Amino acid sequence: MESNTEMSRQVTVLVIGAGSRGRNYSSFAQQFPAHMKVIGVADPHPFARKRLQKAHGIDEDNVFDDWTAAAEKERFADAVIIATPDSLHKAPAVAFAHKGYHILLEKPMAVTLEDCKEIVLACKTNNVILAVCHVLRYHPVSLKIKVGFWHFAHSFVRGNWRNEAESTFSLLAKSCHDVDLINYWMGSRRCLKVSSFGNLSHFTKEHKPEGAADRCLDCSVEETCPYSAKKIYLAQAERGYFGWPVSVVCHSGEYDIESLTDALRHGPYGRCIYECDNDVVNHQVVNMEFEGGATVAFTMVGFTHKLGVRKTTIYGTKGELSCEGSGPVEIYDFLERKISSFSPDKAACVPMCLSAHSGADYYLMESFISAVAENNPSLIRTGPEDTLNSHLLVFEAERSRKENRVVLLEV
Repeated sequence: MESNTEMSRQVTVLVIGAGSRGRNYSSFAQQFPAHMKVIGVADPHPFARKRLQKAHGIDEDNVFDDWTAAAEKERFADAVIIATPDSLHKAPAVAFAHKGYHILLEKPMAVTLEDCKEIVLACKTNNVILAVCHVLRYHPVSLKIKVGFWHFAHSFVRGNWRNEAESTFSLLAKSCHDVDLINYWMGSRRCLKVSSFGNLSHFTKEHKPEGAADRCLDCSVEETCPYSAKKIYLAQAERGYFGWPVSVVCHSGEYDIESLTDALRHGPYGRCIYECDNDVVNHQVVNMEFEGGATVAFTMVGFTHKLGVRKTTIYGTKGELSCEGSGPVEIYDFLERKISSFSPDKAACVPMCLSAHSGADYYLMESFISAVAENNPSLIRTGPEDTLNSHLLVFEAERSRKENRVVLLEV
């Protein structure tokens, strides 16, 4: 497949974390081998590690069960993709920056502001490119403008992001994308103050239906529950679909009905949605005031029909702009009293394996690999300082929610 961008050389990459996101980003090398080659992998899970090794033909010398072993070697790749769990971003990012690797870092940058600052300092000190995977900034619709119910149940009640101590809070895990995009659209105008409200109002033991079992496979009222693991996972597998989120459930790597059923009977994804150890909010609002008087209202909600579709409306003095998902963008002109619509130009070839976030994964990878190949950080739209600023807003919004007050941002 031909890329939309000419590159002067092939970029070699080491992958830290061979799960869903690590595999997605790595697939750019399979689609565009002249531009990128994966030559190393580190992951503690044998199946994930070996699967990525096989997919890219990685030499055994560059396959590791721990990222620290890879970091101890002399630098052997141009760049590193860090797609570890949220709470395990800082240590490898700092270590590989000191080794001179350019870094593609899955969002969020880290789970504390102090760790974010340490990553930024390490990258600046060692003069390496850092791109944080706020993929929405790279989508043509976002540039032109300058969460579904079962997705929330899968990831934020049963899944890896359900518990703040094990991962981080919902706004950072799920919606740092959105706050970053707001910050990007506001340009040079600084956010002055922020307030936020939200809570865990539904996915609790108090809301468990009468007669419900601890596991969906054993539940007599499962058919009446929209969050049933049988509906979310098993029904899809029975139709022959074993992609995300079904693929996340089967840690063994065996994708069949028997293995999936066993995982639902014994693993975390088969638990009653009201009997999990989740403690992150399932809905939250954030209000921001920027320099010049502009205000922003953002809502994150786990109870929606459409999966991960973001709805945006920008109100101006001369018109109103609105967009749902990847477009089209509609503009209502107050003077002409007319609606115009346009769809920004998109790449002719967005591979299916990079089509997540309406193809934004592809645009991110193309920009990062181009930046490394040409040693041109200006091609990165989510660099250290920009990302640090947007993360600051997220941390302050969460502080507002927890302390029940308006937070004034320091100059």
